[in-house]
Amino acid sequence: MSGLEPLEPERGVELYLKHRADDCADSTLNAHRLRLKHLLRWCEERGITNLNELTGRRLHEYRLWRKEDGDLNRVSVRTQMSTLRAFIDFCAQIDAVEMGLKETVDVPELDDGENARSVHINNDHAERILSQLSKYEYASLRHVLILLLWKTGVRTGTVRSINVDDVDSTEGYIEVRHRPGYGTPLKNKSAGERFIAISDKTARILTDWIEEKHPGTEDDHGQTPLLATRYGRISRSNIRKNSYWVTRPQFVGDDCQCGVDDHSYDDVHQCEDAVSPHALRRGSITHHLRSEVPRPVVSERANVSGDVLEKHYDETSLEEQMNLRREHLDNI
Repeated sequence: MSGLEPLEPERGVELYLKHRADDCADSTLNAHRLRLKHLLRWCEERGITNLNELTGRRLHEYRLWRKEDGDLNRVSVRTQMSTLRAFIDFCAQIDAVEMGLKETVDVPELDDGENARSVHINNDHAERILSQLSKYEYASLRHVLILLLWKTGVRTGTVRSINVDDVDSTEGYIEVRHRPGYGTPLKNKSAGERFIAISDKTARILTDWIEEKHPGTEDDHGQTPLLATRYGRISRSNIRKNSYWVTRPQFVGDDCQCGVDDHSYDDVHQCEDAVSPHALRRGSITHHLRSEVPRPVVSERANVSGDVLEKHYDETSLEEQMNLRREHLDNI
């Protein structure tokens, strides 16, 4: 351990999280924090007070312990070990562990499709959320945000990029534009530009928001964002918080199964039953497919390739997929 500098596990995790804060979403950073809490618990149980003491054998022992302690499947083990590997890599950079120690962290390989996440909101849940919003927060910022995320299936960055002038309620569509010079780029750049059709009901809610409740604020580039607060364009963190808030079971009168006591607005992201905007996007795409919207149409509307659509977003079962295909093959 020549050249290493002593570092307590708790302090190491603290430095790591501060290091990742600038390049991680709040939800990602919180996930890393929760995973590394198990490492801290393991270190405490084994009397490890200095990260210099970590070795390849000890990290292997931790992997076995974590798998048994959490009753983890292979996908969860991979997630836990990926975070551990990133943490050990950081520790090596600050001389807390031997350089190259990260290579001893066994991150299991997964079969095709095994790592595709399945967290999503189903249509019944989404409609209950929208019903609550329509009844108690009609045409509010939160109502419009969740409505657009569910009805269009767009990404967080896309919904945030929409300006008031991009909405044509009369013709029933929203124009999505790539505007990097104005701080609202699209993930797929100009290839992500498109027109998204909206229903008469959605158009009416957007009109009521724009004409009655929109604060009229502009962003730093002089644009009038559709999703605006008193301070300008809605932030990504605000979008995530709103998603967590409405998807917690209590919002629609259900009981929560998580072990978190504090479900306040600022801490609701800790609830395991509340989900991010990406789960709304995934659920929306799945609902479109189950509603027999052709896959190419869903792909273009959500601006996602067919391969990615199938691997990461399509939650329809194999039987559902067969029945959807059958309707197009009756005469063959």
